[in-house]
Amino acid sequence: MGGETEAVNPAREGTKAAAHYTLTIAAGGSETVRLRLAPTGSPMPLGRDFDRVFRDRRAEADAFYRTLIPDGATEDEARVMRQALAGMLWSKQYYHFDVEAWLADHGLEPWHVPPRAMRNHEWFHMVSDDIVAMPDKWEYPWFAAWDLAFHTLALAVVDADFAKEQLELLLRGTHLHPNGQIPAYEWNFTDVNPPVHAWAAYFLYILEQRRTGRADRDFLERVFQKLLTNFTWWVNRKDPAGRNVFQGGFLGLDNIGVFDRSAPLPTGGQLEQADGTAWMALYCQNMLQIAAELVEHNPAAYEEHVLKFAEHFMWISGAMDRTGDLPDDLWDEEDGFFYDVLRLPDGQAVRLKVRSMVGLLPLCAATVFRPAQLAKVRGLGDRLRRFADRHPSLTATLASARSGAPGGPRLLSVVDEKKLLRVLAYLLSEDEFLSPYGIRSLSRHHAEHPYTFWVHGEEYRVGYLPAESDSGMFGGNSNWRGPVWFPMNALIIRGLLNLYAFHGDDFTVECPTGSGVRMNLYEVAEEISARLTRLFLRDTDGHRPVYGGQEKFRNDPHWRDLISFHEYFHGDNGAGIGAAHQTGWTGLVATLMSIFGNLTPEDFQADPARRRTP
Repeated sequence: MGGETEAVNPAREGTKAAAHYTLTIAAGGSETVRLRLAPTGSPMPLGRDFDRVFRDRRAEADAFYRTLIPDGATEDEARVMRQALAGMLWSKQYYHFDVEAWLADHGLEPWHVPPRAMRNHEWFHMVSDDIVAMPDKWEYPWFAAWDLAFHTLALAVVDADFAKEQLELLLRGTHLHPNGQIPAYEWNFTDVNPPVHAWAAYFLYILEQRRTGRADRDFLERVFQKLLTNFTWWVNRKDPAGRNVFQGGFLGLDNIGVFDRSAPLPTGGQLEQADGTAWMALYCQNMLQIAAELVEHNPAAYEEHVLKFAEHFMWISGAMDRTGDLPDDLWDEEDGFFYDVLRLPDGQAVRLKVRSMVGLLPLCAATVFRPAQLAKVRGLGDRLRRFADRHPSLTATLASARSGAPGGPRLLSVVDEKKLLRVLAYLLSEDEFLSPYGIRSLSRHHAEHPYTFWVHGEEYRVGYLPAESDSGMFGGNSNWRGPVWFPMNALIIRGLLNLYAFHGDDFTVECPTGSGVRMNLYEVAEEISARLTRLFLRDTDGHRPVYGGQEKFRNDPHWRDLISFHEYFHGDNGAGIGAAHQTGWTGLVATLMSIFGNLTPEDFQADPARRRTP
C-alpha cells in the first residue's frame, strides 16, 4: 500500500484491516456503504440478495429482543434495555497476556527474586488467551475481576452460556494464583477486588434454572471448588489478627476512604474495614447457598461445608458488633452506622466517621434460606444450637438467630431489625444517600460537614463530591465520594429483596425518610431500581439525565436516542461521568429492568418450600 511492503502480511493472513472510503455528502443527504467480510473469491458477496439478507437479520434480532424485554415496557424502556444488552455484547474483546514472557522481556525469571519492584512478578503462571467482556474497549480494554463478575449478571439476560464462561475464566488454573487469589486487574494483579464471584455464580445458576428449568449443577460445583481456595486465601491473608475482622485495601472503592486504603497508613497501625468484613459475611452466605444447593446430590461432599460456612458467618457477624458498645467495634451505637476502625500502633482504636458506601455494605450481607434448603443437611440444627449454647454472647446480637413463622424462611443477616431501621433511615434520606437517580457512594451530609483527620500536621479530608474527584488518589480518574455507581446499587437492591422475603409486607419504612410515605422493602428496592433506570429515560422535557448539559445529545434527533452507559453518574443531577463508553457493569440496568418487569412481590414469597432469592 503506497509502496509500504511491510504494511501487509506477505502471507496474506491476519485480523487487522481498515476500510477507507472518501465520500462527498450534501447537506441533509445520506450515502450507504455496503460492506461484507467474506473469504477471497466468494461469489458475489454484495449480490442482489444483500439488502434482503440484511433486512432478515434485523428482523430476527428484533424478534429475539422482544423475547427478553418485559411485556409492559414502554418503547423508550425497551430502547434502553436493548441498547444496554447490545453494549454488553459489543464489549467482548480478545485479550492476550503471557505474564512469564512479559517478565522475561523485562529481564526477570519466575524463580529469581526481582532486583527491583516489578508489578505482577508473582503471577508468572498466568496466561490469558481469551475473549473477555471488557469494562470498556476504548478506555479500559482489559479485565477487572469484580467488574467481570457484574458483567455476567447483565450478560446472563442475553447469553447465559457466555456469562458462565466469563465467570469461570478467572477461576481457571491459567488465572487463579496457586495460593487462591483471584487476579484483580491488569495494572496490578495482586491488588484486591471484592469477593463477588460466589454471589454471581449462584445468581446465574438460579436465573438459568428459572428460565429454562435446567439446573447446571456441574457449573455450580466447578465454581464452588475453585472458590474454596479463594475463600481460604481471604481468611489467611486479610484477617491478620485472626479476629474475623477483615482488611483488603481499596476493595474497588478507590478514593472512598480518609486514607489510600491500599497504601501504608500515615499513622502506622492497621485499618479494620467495615466493608471488607461485610464482604466476607456475604461471601459466607453465598458459599452456604451453593453448598446447600449441592448437598442434596452429594451429602458426603457438601454437608460439612454447609456447617462450616454457617458457623463462619456467625463468627464474622458477631465480630462486627460485639455485646456492648465497645469503642473498637465497627458498629457505632450512637450514630447507628458502621465505620472503618483505625487501630493505632499503641493499641488505641479510632472510628473514622465517614458516612459512605463502606457503612451501607453490611446491609447487603442478608440472605434468606428456606427450611427445605436447610433440612437437607443432617445435624445442622443440632450443631447450630450447640454453637449458640457455647457462645451466648456472640449469638446475642445475631440477626441470624431469628426465624420467621413456623415453616417460613430463615434469615442470615449482619443487621438485626433495630440496626436495619437505623441504617435504612440514612440510606433513604435525600439529604444523605438517596439521590433522584439511585444511591450515592458518599452521604450528601459531608457537603457541609466534611470529615477531617490530622496526622503530623497534615490534613486528610473527605467531602461530598457529586461529580469528578479532586484527589489524585488512584489516578484521580474515578470518584467514590458522592457519585452513583451501579454495582453497589445492585448489591443493595439484592439485600433489600432478601430482607423483604423474610420480613414480608408488614415491615415498612419511610421512603424517602421524613416523607410520610411508607413502603415495604420490595417497594423500596423497586423505587431504587426505578431511580437508576430514570438516568437513561426521557424526562417530561424529552431529555435524558445521563447527558447532563450536552446539547447535542439532549436535543439532536440524530443523537438523543443513542444512549451512553457511563462508568458512574453525578450524585445530584445524574449526568454521566467517567468512561463514556463503559456499558460494563452499568449494563446492570438491563438486569434490573428484567427483574422488576417480570417478577412481582409474590414471586419472592410464593412457594416457601422451594423459592430461592439470589
